[in-house]
Formats: sequence, structure tokens, C-alpha cells
Amino acid sequence: MENTPGPLAGRKEWSALGVLMLPLLLVSMDVSILYFAIPYISQDLEPSATQQLWILDMYGFVLAGLLITMGALGDRIGRRTLVLTGAAVFGAASVAAAYAHSAELLIAVRALLGLGGAALMPSTLALIRNLFWDEKQRRKAVTVWTAVMTTGISLGPVVSGLLLEHFWWGSVFLINLPAMVLLLALVPFLVPEFKSPQEGRFDVLSAVLSLAALLPVIYGIKEMAQHGYEPLPALGVTSGLVLGYVFVRRQQGLAHPMIDLGLLGRRAFGGPMVANLLAMFATVGMAVFLTQYLQSVRGMSPFEAALWSMVPAAGMAVMAPTAAVFAQRVDRAYVMGGGFLISACGFLWLTQVHTDTALWVTLAAASVYAGGLVAAMTLANELALGAAPPERAGSAAAVLESGQELGGALGMAILGSIGAAVYSRDMADALPAGIPQADAVRETLGGATTVASHLPAETARSVLSAARDAFTHGMGYAAIGAATVMAAAAFFSFARLRGAGSTGAGAGAGVGAGAPSEPHSAPDAAQPAGRAHR
Repeated sequence: MENTPGPLAGRKEWSALGVLMLPLLLVSMDVSILYFAIPYISQDLEPSATQQLWILDMYGFVLAGLLITMGALGDRIGRRTLVLTGAAVFGAASVAAAYAHSAELLIAVRALLGLGGAALMPSTLALIRNLFWDEKQRRKAVTVWTAVMTTGISLGPVVSGLLLEHFWWGSVFLINLPAMVLLLALVPFLVPEFKSPQEGRFDVLSAVLSLAALLPVIYGIKEMAQHGYEPLPALGVTSGLVLGYVFVRRQQGLAHPMIDLGLLGRRAFGGPMVANLLAMFATVGMAVFLTQYLQSVRGMSPFEAALWSMVPAAGMAVMAPTAAVFAQRVDRAYVMGGGFLISACGFLWLTQVHTDTALWVTLAAASVYAGGLVAAMTLANELALGAAPPERAGSAAAVLESGQELGGALGMAILGSIGAAVYSRDMADALPAGIPQADAVRETLGGATTVASHLPAETARSVLSAARDAFTHGMGYAAIGAATVMAAAAFFSFARLRGAGSTGAGAGAGVGAGAPSEPHSAPDAAQPAGRAHR
């Protein structure tokens, strides 16, 4: 039985969506915006190697670790309130980061940026659940949200490169300020306040446990992806999983838990969450290969590589709205599964790329897999958000986004390990005898490039040729791994998600995906699904 159509959103709601996309774009850009700026920061602040890594990673770690906490907090204190608070923190931290005079201060401020970002991200997605009660309109809004989030990650290096050509490194942070000021000015007028009618006490211990569980898991996975197995990262993953179990057990005993464990068991939420995790596994896992291929194999400058890496966004721009249109006529499970199969075809196409392959072939393959992935992710986000009771939309959005962070970390670890293993094997066979620092050459393409810069011209060409061939070969095997996972995701969608979106959004929770009992034009009225306050 189809959901009863809700009241249609008007110009004000769509304007509110446009304003909410500003922080989402900047929060997602900040994940990658320091890639070009770090050499300038290193020259100015002189951080140690460890401090440089923390400057890059602190933002993402704090963002991922606090998503669940902030999603639950927004449900209790109000999502508009949390968006405004997050914007204020993000804007103030951006100014502090731009004028940081030491590496220690910059690391601390990057943590504050992660705090602000964690407050903004789940609230922007949760507010879509409250602003758009009509299922078709909500699907379009989620399509926009997904496209902005994925585009922001790709856009970060491009914006960074443009700014650094004309300004000092602090400009990559100051670009956040105008958008945050605009957000603070417009949100009170365009976005009604939404909060859960449940007055349950916020459980501080659960917040600590969620942070203590997610941070070491994501940190450990990323460290092992970069350096292979080491005892400390492995211990981090193990301890995080143990604390995650303690967190889940605590939620089972609370009258007002931070996350709804019953929601996770529903096909219409738990299934899309798994699909999203698998999609981010492939998206993030292969993004590193594409960037290195453009820079180290094709010989592009970082800024040129960043511009070319935006080409796959064309596939996203076509596939996301197309999937939304098909989902109005065909079961979403088939459209999602089709998106995963298309992405699998793109990855298989990528296995045919060699060092001398035309650039358009590589970019076309990337466009195909990126388009298929975004199509599947858009529908997964929309299906899961519609399944969540409106009063728990914040915590539901946070769980979705935490799954995406975990999927991205797993993709970097597993696909990166596949590519690294193939590279090392090929270089062990192809490396000429007597090369100095042979271990560094066999380990990474970057190491081979550095060593080759100090070798005689003919030897350097031989080493670089072998290294580029080995890297491209490893990228092909990683693409096979990604294609395999995408085929499994397609099968999962077909088998698990058929009909999941046609039984009512909140079935079993007493909350439907349709309209609230009060007219949408009067959000001041108390709504049974979630109160709205001006």
C-alpha cells in the first residue's frame, strides 16, 4: 500500500533547502580542502610529521565520532537550534584556523571545526524529513543533499588550489565565513524549529561511549590502510568494537536511547544503511587511486588533477535525478540495484586502463561508476529517511552518516591494501638490481617518484615506468574488488529491499511517511510526529 501523499512544500521550504546546502557543501569540502594547503602550512608553522597528519585527520575523526551524539542532541534541543549553534562554532573555528600561529593550535581548532561540522551534517538531512512531507518532493530534496555532499568532497581541492594561487593558506578556512554568516541570518526566518515531543534526558554516558567506539575504529582502519598491520591500530579497532557493544547494550536498557535499535532492524532503514556503507566503500576507496593516477601516472599538477577529477561529477548530475524519476515508477530496490550494477560496469571498465590509455577513457569509466553510486546512494538516503519517525530523524540521519564514514574507512583500507599488494609484487619482479632505497620504491608510487628524482636519467625513466605500470595494475585489481562489492550490493538490494518503501515510512512506529495531522502551512501547531516551532 503506497504512502498517503503529504502536503506539498512551497517556495519557502525549497529556499530553506538551498540555505541548508551551504553548510553541507562547506563541511564536506573541509574533508579535502587542506590537500593543497598543507605544504604552505608546513612551511609557516613547521609541524612535525605526526602533527602534520593530525592537522589533516583531526577534522574527519571528530566529525565521524560526534555524528551520533549530535544527531540525538538535535532531536532533543531542536534541529534548527543545533544548525545555528554548529554554524556559529564552524564560523568562529574557521577564523581561528586561518590565523593559527602554531601547529598545536591548528590541530585544536580543526577539532572544533569537526564539532561544528558534526552539528551541521545530520541536522541538514533530518530537516529535509520535516520540511518535505510529500514523498516525491522529499526524494528530490534528498537527491540535492546527496549531490551536494559528494560534490563538496571533490570540490575541496579545486577551491583550495584556486585560493592558494592568490592568497595565503588561511584563505581556505576564511571562505567558510560568509556562508556561515548567511546561514545564521536566514535560517531563523526560513527554517521552523523541529524537536522530538519526547522529553527524555540526554544520556551523557552514551555520548561518550559512541565517541569512544567510533574514533578508535575509524582511526585504526585508516592507519592500517596507510601502513599495514600494526599492533596499536589493531588494538584501536578491537577496543572500539568492544565499546560499541557496550554502547548498544546500554541503548537497550534506556527509556529514551540515543539511537533507535528497533529502527535498525527494519528493512526500510537497516537495508539502505548497509547499501550506503557499501557505496561509500567503493567511492572513497577508489578516489585515492584516481587522484594518484592523474598526478603520478599522467604527470598532472595537483590543481590540474583536481580539475579533471571533477569530470565524474557529470555522471552524478545525470544519474541522480534519473534514478529519482525511475523510482517513481519502479520499485526502488530495482533502481538501486541497477545503480550498483552500473557502477560495477564502470569499475570493470577501469580495469582496462593502462599507463598509455587515453585520458577520456579513464574519466568516462570514473563517470560511469560515480553516476551509478550516487544514484544508489540517493535512493538509499531517501528510503531510510522516510522510514525514520520524524521525531527521530536527527539520530537516524547521524547513524546513516556514521555508516558512510565507516564504509569510506573500510574502502581505503581494503581496496588500498589490494592495490598496494599488487604494486609491491610487480615492483619486486620489475625493479632493476642495485637501485638505492629499493624498499621505498617497492612500497609506494610516491616513494618511487622521490627516489627516481635522485637517479641518473635513464635509470629514473626505467624505475618510473615500472612503478607507473605497477600502480595502474594495482588500480585495476582494486577496481575488480570494488566491482565485486558493487555486484554484491546489487544482489542485496534486489533480495532485501524489494517493497521496502511501499509499506509506510514509519510502519511499526506509528508514524507514516505521509503528512502530519496538522496542515504543513501551519508549522506552529503541535504535530504528532514531531513538533515545529517558529
